[in-house]
Amino acid sequence: MTGSFWWDLAIGIVAALLLTWLCLIVALLVVRPRGDLLREALRILPDVVRLLRRLAADRSMPRGVRVRLGLLMVYLALPIDLVPDFIPVLGYADDAIIVAAVLRGVVRRAGIDAVRAQWPGSDDGFAALVLIAGLEPRRPSPDGHRGEGRRR
Repeated sequence: MTGSFWWDLAIGIVAALLLTWLCLIVALLVVRPRGDLLREALRILPDVVRLLRRLAADRSMPRGVRVRLGLLMVYLALPIDLVPDFIPVLGYADDAIIVAAVLRGVVRRAGIDAVRAQWPGSDDGFAALVLIAGLEPRRPSPDGHRGEGRRR
């Protein structure tokens, strides 16, 4: 391209980082909460932060869950985000979306009861968390099995 190996390498690295960032933004848009749920997510944020800390400290949680929660708390504490926080509404949206995605994984591994036991807020706040993060446990299918149907 430029004739210089180092310039070509630098341009390639910058292009790869930009492409990765754009892919992450698209992924966030795909899993984002719908409607007014984002505003509700910001309302319960203090309770969610305490929940994350409690879940990460709970030794009865699987190690992988605690590691993910610890990494999530580090990400939330870092000043660098996928979308900068100074951008109105969208700045905090990436944090809320990532928290929701991690909590879905926690519920899949540890169960909704483990999350409920550690919830520091009100029942209404927990109901909002369940709705926002999509934490509803899967209902049994008509044939009595969980999920979409029988595994074969």
